[in-house]
Amino acid sequence: MFIETESTPNPATLKFLPGREVMGAAGTADFVAGEDAARSPLAARLFALPGVARVFLGADFVTITKTDETDWQALRPQVLGAVMEHFLAGLPVIEGLEEALAEDFEPADAETVAQIKELLDSRVRPAVAGDGGDIVFRGFRDGIVKLKMQGACSGCPSSRATLKHGVENMLRHYIPEVLAVEQVEA
Repeated sequence: MFIETESTPNPATLKFLPGREVMGAAGTADFVAGEDAARSPLAARLFALPGVARVFLGADFVTITKTDETDWQALRPQVLGAVMEHFLAGLPVIEGLEEALAEDFEPADAETVAQIKELLDSRVRPAVAGDGGDIVFRGFRDGIVKLKMQGACSGCPSSRATLKHGVENMLRHYIPEVLAVEQVEA
């Protein structure tokens, strides 16, 4: 099994591509601590490695964020080994379905929300996934779109600029009801 490694805009994060489906069409899963990873044998295995701070599972990649005290030269081969062992053993990536987080918007805004999600899915998510992350819609109220950055993008120094200058400008251009975009953590 050959696993490619790609850098991301976040220097503390690397993207690992095992050459096979990780989450596939099931979406994404973001684990910010080892305690959160109980339902994912893969994430739990990765958090067992010293220096792993965050694990993000994408459609066909795994993104690892390291602690500040750890360097990639030591951690990278350990992550490669853990990912390879997991897939060769045929273990599941995640057990059970991820609980859906509630989206906050008025029913009267359903059409606008559908347009926002369509633009995010077609124009933003592919680029964000290319950098080892994801962007998730969380709500729309009073013209404000609330989005959550996941994976490499969650701690990336340029994520706020991406949201404000890239995503916000695009949404405002296509959807006049959108006034601003805010990043949320929940």
